[in-house]
Amino acid sequence: MDPVGQDINLNSPNKGLGPTGGVDSLTGVSMEGGATGVAAVNTLPPGLTEEEAEELYSELGKVEEEINTLRQVLLAKERHSADLKRKLGLSPLNELKQNLTKGWQDVQTSNAYVRTTEKLGEWNEKVTGSELYLTASATLDDIAQSEAYKKTSETLSVAGQKTTAAFSTMGTALSRKLGDMRNSPTFKSFEDKVGNIKLG
Repeated sequence: MDPVGQDINLNSPNKGLGPTGGVDSLTGVSMEGGATGVAAVNTLPPGLTEEEAEELYSELGKVEEEINTLRQVLLAKERHSADLKRKLGLSPLNELKQNLTKGWQDVQTSNAYVRTTEKLGEWNEKVTGSELYLTASATLDDIAQSEAYKKTSETLSVAGQKTTAAFSTMGTALSRKLGDMRNSPTFKSFEDKVGNIKLG
């Protein structure tokens, strides 16, 4: 059914119909003739008159028409929404980022988060203001300012530099030796012999 020519007014007797009418794809009920043909084909449930059955089939047809119309309207609205988002440069990734940012802001303003932050601040003040913390901090400052610490630090720094230089020199010497060995007549002879061996 072409949605362009449809009447989508939910109160209209012709809703969901194009200019020529048609058959409901869900129920097979003729939109022009109502449900009269269906009641004659189906057997009636016990206790239900033919007139009541026709009325129920008619109502069922109308409800299914409305459902079909609403699906088409929803589909058109979703397409329009997607077009607007595309024109605004909103991608699913951007929407996710915005949702995460808003969610994080909501968390930060929540009572639980605010109370937890306040409690952690109080604990931090108690720890950093305690005698043990102040004593340990002063001791570490004294150690860092001591001559022994400074000399040890300088010695380790110099040792690291010398070790790096030694490894670099050793690597250069090793590369040179391997190059010399590769150019030696013994290696050339060995290389020729290995090259002449045929694998069976």
